[in-house]
Amino acid sequence: MGDWSVAQMAELGARHARLEAEGDLEGLLATLVDDPVYEFHPLGRKMVGGELVKQFYTQFVERFLPLRHSYGLVGEWVNETAVAQEYDVSLQIEGIVETHRVLGILQYGEAGLLGGERVYASERFIRLMTGPVFEALTPL
Repeated sequence: MGDWSVAQMAELGARHARLEAEGDLEGLLATLVDDPVYEFHPLGRKMVGGELVKQFYTQFVERFLPLRHSYGLVGEWVNETAVAQEYDVSLQIEGIVETHRVLGILQYGEAGLLGGERVYASERFIRLMTGPVFEALTPL
């Protein structure tokens, strides 16, 4: 990683999180390497590759973000290889608000881009977040 610093990793993680919250699909995809890897724990599933991740984020913006009632950052931890962000995310589904605790660990890839993410959340949250892409997830 050479000259990559904790400050640069913090900025990259903050930018990715902001773009995700804003639903900026193109900006969000521009923070990732060509073939990112997303792991979902404790479910033990993953998605690999730029095309699948693009499908995921497209439906994330179109279908998942409209469910968001509120969200709040619980904590964040940064080093030169990763940013861990813990959130409480409240979704409103058919008039009912449900809150989920989610931990996402953004991982450095190369050339100032993210190589992917490890997401720790309930199966319900992962199914809601991934939508139809859930069926394309493969075992770790």
